[in-house]
Amino acid sequence: MTPIDPAGTVAVVGAGTMGQGIAQVALAAGHAVRLYDAAPGRAEEAARAIGARLGRLVDKGRLDAAGRDAALARLLPAARLAELADSALVIEAIVEQLDAKQKLFTELEQVVPDGCLLATNTSSLSVTAVAGALRLPGRFVGLHFFNPAPLLPLVEVVRGFATDPEAADRARATVAAWGKTPVACADTPGFLVNRLARPFYAEAFRVHEEGGADPATIDAVLRECGGFRMGPFELTDLIGQDVNNAVTRSVYEAFFHDPRFTPSLAQQRLVEAGLLGRKTGRGWFSYAEGAERPEPATAAPCEPPAEIGWHAEAPRVCAPLREMIEEAGIKVVRDRAPHEADWYMTLPDGAVLTLTGGEAATPGNGGPHIYFDLALDYRTCTRIALAASEKASARDVRAAVGLFQALGKSVSVIADVPGLIVARTVAMLVDFAEDAAGRGVASREDIDTAMRLGVNYPRGPLEWGREIGLDRVRGMLRGLAQDYPGGRYDPSLSLRRRAAVEESLL
Repeated sequence: MTPIDPAGTVAVVGAGTMGQGIAQVALAAGHAVRLYDAAPGRAEEAARAIGARLGRLVDKGRLDAAGRDAALARLLPAARLAELADSALVIEAIVEQLDAKQKLFTELEQVVPDGCLLATNTSSLSVTAVAGALRLPGRFVGLHFFNPAPLLPLVEVVRGFATDPEAADRARATVAAWGKTPVACADTPGFLVNRLARPFYAEAFRVHEEGGADPATIDAVLRECGGFRMGPFELTDLIGQDVNNAVTRSVYEAFFHDPRFTPSLAQQRLVEAGLLGRKTGRGWFSYAEGAERPEPATAAPCEPPAEIGWHAEAPRVCAPLREMIEEAGIKVVRDRAPHEADWYMTLPDGAVLTLTGGEAATPGNGGPHIYFDLALDYRTCTRIALAASEKASARDVRAAVGLFQALGKSVSVIADVPGLIVARTVAMLVDFAEDAAGRGVASREDIDTAMRLGVNYPRGPLEWGREIGLDRVRGMLRGLAQDYPGGRYDPSLSLRRRAAVEESLL
């Protein structure tokens, strides 16, 4: 793969925040950059803003003055599209409207040479549709940078239906030469990150809508148990509820109302009320001056049991628990003749304590059951969520709470919602990723890279699936589908196939 010549000119059309960021990235790679915007004077204003940012880098010691001056000498605001005629690459970052983008690129084709690579930074429109109006659609690609472009490493390189493989390869090589991490993907709704991230928001919102837990508690469990950097409620407040909701609705519409992508009514109500998050002072949480963030629901201290029963072999993801329990001074009595293949623990009064299987505790079990949530790492996590069946007594719940508190965890007791919080979210993320890989949307390596770098997940979803075991992920989804019929939680064909292969190798 050969990138465009470093001596070649890169043109950026659209001088807003994203256009400025992309221009700065190209300047840092040594290119001459022409910056154009249809609004008179905006390109010159953007060039001054880029100069100010480069100046701040000099002040911080991240760039020397000579480097700044050389970059600014290569930055050339353009007043007319005709000034982009010598470009080797044009990247568009204008308004997210299909007709506007098609008109722009149709005009550009009359200006730039046939060998010029054309790219859109769209995050929501079809690359194929934008290229549909072009004379040479084969040279057209998507280059989806993440904001702020100078700082975030990931770039999705999107090949439209008519994109020539050579053009996609050249775009990917160019992005890599600029010091970014490119991931190649097909032109699918949401591309990679916005498509695969939907369950992170959707499952949390659904748990809240069903009265399972409040936003602060759900966020805390996903951060402190699941290892995510931010919870979905605080993250969408940061992004903007209108922006996040629009992406969700766009993907839902593009997939012809596939139930897996169903938007949240609660989020829609926030948007309708104008409660868009930080930018309006209130979203899921209040950002008014002096407002205090709600604390997550955390159980009061409880006495741990003196001993617990241990039945069958724990799944790999839960294996550290036995050693942790013994280290805490709690006796573990192993069942010498396990009467069930599935692993579980028993509390002093006989209640069953086990990892959620996806289904709710009450309808699916006759006796007292308490489910605990999936953790990224049970040793290092600082919070655990529990959900009890209606037949579990208050004494049983206190024993379960005390057990995990003895392991150094804060405990959130939530309502009996299927799959709790982390488990249902991760199961859906794994399934979405396996489905995308199976459909050839992207390579397995690029899928995990995209989700680690694009949304800072603690693990790539495919890697997470291997760690949990795809058969267990499939079981969690089937448990969810049992309680939520309608197709949303049906395991994808790709996941079922790979789980079957994994099972056959055991």
